[in-house]
Amino acid sequence: MDRMTPTADGLAAASARVGAERARAEQFAREHGLEFVDLAHARIDTDLFHSIPFDLMLRYGFVPLERLEGRLAAALKDPSDVARLDELELLLGTPLEVRVAVPAEIDEILQKSETTQRVLDQATEDFRIQLVQEDEQGEEVLSLDRITADASPIIKLVDSTILNAIQRRASDIHIETRDNEVIVKYRIDGVLYQAMEPIDKRHHQTIISRLKVMSELDIAEKRVPQDGRFKLRLRGRTIDFRVSILPTVHGEDCVIRILDKESLSAEFRNLRLDVLGFDDDTMKRLRKAIREPYGMVLVTGPTGSGKTTTLYAALSEIQSPEDKIITIEDPVEYQLRGITQIPVNEKKGLTFARGLRSILRHDPDKVMVGEIRDEETASIAIQSALTGHLVFTTVHANNVIDVLGRFLNMKVDLFNFVSALNCVLAQRLVRRICPHCRRGIRVSEQLLEESGLSPGVYGDHLFHEGVGCMECNGTGFLGRIAVSELLDLSDRIRELILDRRPGSEIRRAAKEEGMRFLRETALEKALLGMTTLREINRFTFVD
Repeated sequence: MDRMTPTADGLAAASARVGAERARAEQFAREHGLEFVDLAHARIDTDLFHSIPFDLMLRYGFVPLERLEGRLAAALKDPSDVARLDELELLLGTPLEVRVAVPAEIDEILQKSETTQRVLDQATEDFRIQLVQEDEQGEEVLSLDRITADASPIIKLVDSTILNAIQRRASDIHIETRDNEVIVKYRIDGVLYQAMEPIDKRHHQTIISRLKVMSELDIAEKRVPQDGRFKLRLRGRTIDFRVSILPTVHGEDCVIRILDKESLSAEFRNLRLDVLGFDDDTMKRLRKAIREPYGMVLVTGPTGSGKTTTLYAALSEIQSPEDKIITIEDPVEYQLRGITQIPVNEKKGLTFARGLRSILRHDPDKVMVGEIRDEETASIAIQSALTGHLVFTTVHANNVIDVLGRFLNMKVDLFNFVSALNCVLAQRLVRRICPHCRRGIRVSEQLLEESGLSPGVYGDHLFHEGVGCMECNGTGFLGRIAVSELLDLSDRIRELILDRRPGSEIRRAAKEEGMRFLRETALEKALLGMTTLREINRFTFVD
């Protein structure tokens, strides 16, 4: 058994301990006439939480809940210690309204929500901008002595930044250089957030050098882009990081992609199409297409729209010991058990086209091609689909109709392409409203009109938004869901494509056959309270 996997007995014992703690806390509250707070479902004021010194909360074991008239409501681990309570009131400068909570839940909030951010703030304190430097921006002479001299605070800063990014579910860390400062941002659920106060430009080169050393890149080379990778161990699991360094007019920028394979392995083991947020009709038609004996299933969308995740979910659903499934990807980001996965290596000559040819000699039943980028790969993939293989692949296009134009530009045989195609799925990812701080709202007439909705019809509709809480780091969003459109290749649609009819005519025919477009499925999710109108307006065009 994996060392990191808790046993059933261990989980039962832990559950029993929490249950006993809760019972004791509830009994104490009853006996002393105090209010019991269930912190697992309570909403905590983020601004209030940040306004109180963290070491004080840690030392006295409490979480502030709300500011009342002339006093502060707080949940305490030990409300019976009157002396410490008086001491805390003195330090806070305000009377306390004591509420009782489970001690373990207080510990969890303090650890999960704030420790790494406070560590990050302390680490960056000495690096913030102190003055605007007017001297010449000459190139610094780097030496190992210089890096070693700054090692302690720089290592602390870089490690804290990475640790905080992992805890906040970031997919990327962006280090951007400006004329007199360095900005660090996290990409969380597809959106960039500033991670900390700006850092003084004087420390920029040392931070980049630290990352280059970690990634085994050339620290002396500052004029050309460099790509590298490194691994870190955190709480017993290994996390991969891909690093890209890019020279700009103000210095080198860096983007670190976080590939936390092990934390996602459990998700991917249970990954199915129904957990991605597809509506029932799309899912039913997509499942029919992926269970065909042969043909091509094509997923399209911009970078970062979840195309690969959708293909992984499809493979997970149809995986069987009776079938051989081989994938070729650039890179292999997540490893799937029971599936042969090949990484593209263009430096060594292993391209998508060459890899796909070799795959077909290994007698596969189902093939996944990470992306079709050129005519050669497209032709081989289409031939594979026509000769009895089920091919899953992606291509960059804005919608299902644009895909047809992309393939025509690749000069593929149109008849073969249309014959091979089972369906085309276009998708986007929109942020899901945080379930912990979700509330109903009435939106303004201006926003309704910008969203293509009639104020007369939807003026009284209850939309939803996230207020911002500890669980979502104050963003109001937690995770993402897919919005999609699926084009089935019916006989009528095939004929229109072969006749090279305009895209508008194909869209009309698809609409008549029951196809729902991206904007429609996105609006449906906003009306159901799963996301917001502003969020869907960022990703889909108003009709």
